[in-house]
Amino acid sequence: MVNNESPEQPALSALDLRNNLDLDAVVSQLDETRVVYVGEIHDNYGHHLAQLEIIKGLHQRDPDIAIGMEMFQQPYQPHLDTFISGETDEHEMLRRTEWYDRWRFDYRLYKPILDYAREHAIPLVAMNVTAELKGRVSEVGIDGLNAEERAAIPAEIDKPDVEYRARLKQIFIQHMARGNRDFERFVEVQLLWDESMAESAARYLEAHPDKKLVVLAGGGHLMYGSGIPNRVDRRVQVTSAIILPGDNRPVLPGVTDFMIYPQMASLPQQGLMGLFLDKAEKGVRVAGVIEESAAQQAGLEKDDVILVFQGEDVRTPGEIKVLLTGKMPGDRVSMKVLRKGFLLGDEELAFEFPLGK
Repeated sequence: MVNNESPEQPALSALDLRNNLDLDAVVSQLDETRVVYVGEIHDNYGHHLAQLEIIKGLHQRDPDIAIGMEMFQQPYQPHLDTFISGETDEHEMLRRTEWYDRWRFDYRLYKPILDYAREHAIPLVAMNVTAELKGRVSEVGIDGLNAEERAAIPAEIDKPDVEYRARLKQIFIQHMARGNRDFERFVEVQLLWDESMAESAARYLEAHPDKKLVVLAGGGHLMYGSGIPNRVDRRVQVTSAIILPGDNRPVLPGVTDFMIYPQMASLPQQGLMGLFLDKAEKGVRVAGVIEESAAQQAGLEKDDVILVFQGEDVRTPGEIKVLLTGKMPGDRVSMKVLRKGFLLGDEELAFEFPLGK
């Protein structure tokens, strides 16, 4: 596996393309590798299609594999199990795992991977810590957690190496503009994230000694081995390799074991209502309506409260997004809305309209 030191960037770097490999050649080198870490930029569809090809290649060579995913939080593991077993469908899995309230990226980016896993009964492993715990550590730090919260996170949280800390500092500078001004707290949240995913992976590997685990996570959690991989190694001795998608930056020594260059790909245009949504005491509040959008043309107004969408009671914006998944421009949606009135009182209205672009 890669080493965890990130050297100073050289003035000039070069690749020996005589050793250039296709994806099959890369996969063939991983037969004896127990954990394969495959990085991504979360909203890059090409990266996810490349991840799928790696999973297919590994699965065809050895069907006894599992897929660990940063995208799902650990308490929702039972809902991944019932999805893979066929007991629940995609819609129900997304609703029960609170996909759009917790991960928020377009599910269609990951759908081909989950479809393949379900078709071939490949276990999915929910690796991430809950958003609530990350939020608490951001507020009070690890030392400020109460006993119950502390029991829910890894007992050992190792400090970052110097180079990883420096990379986190660069990320933190970007976050400062969003109001996060405590770097040490930011580092603690990142370490909680990494350690929790590493513990989840290690626990699965120990419980399933014959399985190969493919871990899908953001590249920042994997490069140089500093985030998840070295923390898995601290818990369980396994062979591993890191695969990262390349970009237009120089390839630095030690950053990864394999660099791949996925083809660019885009999702089809999704149908849009043109609404900003927020939670409400009951239902989902319309926080704003985009000018000339499908929703405005249909007559929806700011502060309307959506009670029923596509025939289902809704409680969060994420539940509405689940019901919109896969909808195209021109597809029709329906909803029941509560509109508050000062003179005539509240009224319940029904809307049906085609989605826009």
